[in-house]
Amino acid sequence: MKKTGLTLGKYAPFHKGHQFVFDTALAEVDELVVLIYDTDVIETPLHIRAGWIRSLYPKAEVIECWDGPDGYSNERWFEIMQEEYIIKMLDGREITHFYSSEFYGDHVSKALNAIDRRVDEARAIVPISATKIRENSFGYKEYVSNIVYKDLITKAVFLGAMSSGKSTLTEALAKKFNTTFAPEYGREYWTEHQINRRIGFEDFNVIAKRHIEIEDREIANANQYFFVDTNAITTYMFAMDYHGKSPDFLTRTADLNYKRYDLFFLCDIDIPYDDTWDRSGTQKREVFQKQIIADLKERNIPYILLSGSLEERIRKVEKILSEFRKYSNYFGSGI
Repeated sequence: MKKTGLTLGKYAPFHKGHQFVFDTALAEVDELVVLIYDTDVIETPLHIRAGWIRSLYPKAEVIECWDGPDGYSNERWFEIMQEEYIIKMLDGREITHFYSSEFYGDHVSKALNAIDRRVDEARAIVPISATKIRENSFGYKEYVSNIVYKDLITKAVFLGAMSSGKSTLTEALAKKFNTTFAPEYGREYWTEHQINRRIGFEDFNVIAKRHIEIEDREIANANQYFFVDTNAITTYMFAMDYHGKSPDFLTRTADLNYKRYDLFFLCDIDIPYDDTWDRSGTQKREVFQKQIIADLKERNIPYILLSGSLEERIRKVEKILSEFRKYSNYFGSGI
């Protein structure tokens, strides 16, 4: 007889305790069904939370429950409502094992005529709760997969023409907020590989891939906020400037870049031009800044202009971050 397990929850967020339940279930049954509920206890949308599970457990069948019962209760009227909803979502599928770490394992397993598999109910093996992680994700990040953790962090990218203060600002913000940042890899690569101040066409793909790798590495240790110095859109524009076209990977990456960051800041060119050997002059800076703005408008990416001194720019970013709510599509009054 085929063994089919069921587990459910809000997974807000999905953590190592949940993973212990999943690992236990997958070791005991032939297939695992997961019901994941919508909730307002976390700002992360349901489909993103479901995506965490699908990425980490591709063999599990994940069912998104957008209209499920809200909360928990041991009152019988609520238990009946919950049982009826679960049965409706299963749509006739027979469950042999119900996996949970909660008191409701008793009544749900009885309603499904399934074995009640209570896993680490005392939280002795994995001493964590979603509530603790929501209150302090950085303090408990060891209990969260990197796939999940990066979606709990507010990611801000800083764009602008050459010598617009991006690198200085990014590092200063990381220090102020006690977090990590991703430096501009393109400038490092260009310095090492340029010949007569030029790099090859495929080099731009290398830059884009390596920059993403650096971001993914550094965000794993970010504390609430993560700051990025330039992105694939800037690399794309340099490729267009050098070669009049962009390699396929870089083009695709630039097209999807709007999904990668929560906030786009544009550094103004109202500061003195730093005329180093690797730059092309103040006129080029002005033209490139116009091109960046035009590209952001074409991509329909909202951006926040940062002008003035370093201290003024930091204060504006700080105000924006204090009012910004991830996944809320709200930038606050600091724009």
